Parts: sequence; structure tokens; C-alpha cells
Amino acid sequence: MSVIVTDNGFRSDDWTAGFIARDDAPANGVYCVDIASDTAPDSLAQLVDAPMIRIDFPSFADGRGFTLAAMLRRTGFKGRLRAKGHVIADQYAMARRSGFDEVEIDDALAARQPEDQWLFRADWQNHNYQARMRG
Repeated sequence: MSVIVTDNGFRSDDWTAGFIARDDAPANGVYCVDIASDTAPDSLAQLVDAPMIRIDFPSFADGRGFTLAAMLRRTGFKGRLRAKGHVIADQYAMARRSGFDEVEIDDALAARQPEDQWLFRADWQNHNYQARMRG
């Protein structure tokens, strides 16, 4: 099982359409494309019309997924963007700032880092030093 983390805390997964590999994406319809953290950035433009994209985080030390998320948003992706895997509560604000809508974690991580630790970081917009520097 997995737990979905949003700015409102933990919830169960409401995505029912299934997940497919990037190369199996249909031309239209309801689907979620799974991509790896080592996906080539120049291949992201072909995914801009997907309803949902889920980027894998094989390790909490692997930040390439944050870069891919930001690049997808800059490319024009408007769909649902989910980080999946080894994202820890301390990285939640970075995930949201880089363009993710939600984070999918397993039950074991949810037990080690309960909902209150994630909610503590859900105020990610108020502590964005980049926005303060630009403003």
C-alpha cells in the first residue's frame, strides 16, 4: 500500500486508471506515465499532454526528480505531477516548489515520518527564500 501526501496531510490514493511506462503512453485517454529519475530531459516535451506523470525517487539523496518536475512545468505540463518513492518529509517543500502536486510514500515511511512531520512543511510558500529575493 501507499500513502499520498498533500498540503492537507495523508490520504489514500484516488488514482484508479493505472500506471504505464513512458514508452507505452497512448495518444489520448486517462493514464499516468511513470518516469525514472534518469529520464533524458529532452524527452519531456512529448509527455506534456499526459493527464498525470509520476516521477520515481530511488533514493532520498537523488534529487534529479526535482529537476525533471521543474522542467516539465516550464515545458507547459498542466496535469497532475506526483513524486514516488524515497522522498522524506524534509524534502516536501522542495517537491512542491519544483512543481509536484503530491508525494506517494510507502506505509513504512509513513509510520517513521507521521503526518504531522509532513504538515509542518506544508506551509512551503511562506518560507520560499527565492520568492523573497525576487520580490
